[in-house]
Amino acid sequence: MKTIIVLLFSTLLVVACSKNRSDNKQVSQTAVEPDNSGRNVRDRDDQNKTTGDQSENEADRTITQNIRRAVTADGSLSTNAKNVKIITNNGTVTLRGPVKSEKEKAEIEAKAKQVAGVKSVDNQLEVAS
Repeated sequence: MKTIIVLLFSTLLVVACSKNRSDNKQVSQTAVEPDNSGRNVRDRDDQNKTTGDQSENEADRTITQNIRRAVTADGSLSTNAKNVKIITNNGTVTLRGPVKSEKEKAEIEAKAKQVAGVKSVDNQLEVAS
């Protein structure tokens, strides 16, 4: 009896694994790469600002936090727009990432310029095609 149960269990396990493997192949063939994977490769270049370049002094951190609050509070902005990179160093703000439209690009830049302590804004936001 034990032998029959073990044999039955083994057969079910093989069938389940085979089905799971074919399902995984189908998913991997239809999966779409994240839309920022190409940007991540570009960001490895030391000349491009990344969040690692964010200054640790309190004034710069406060500027970044205030810009992020203003951007995320705006319900008219897309999810991509709310997730742009905001990097502040010595009062200079760099904005990077994809946005939905030229209007969003301009709105985020305007919000950044309105925050106290901002000396200049380098708007590198990209309008998604």
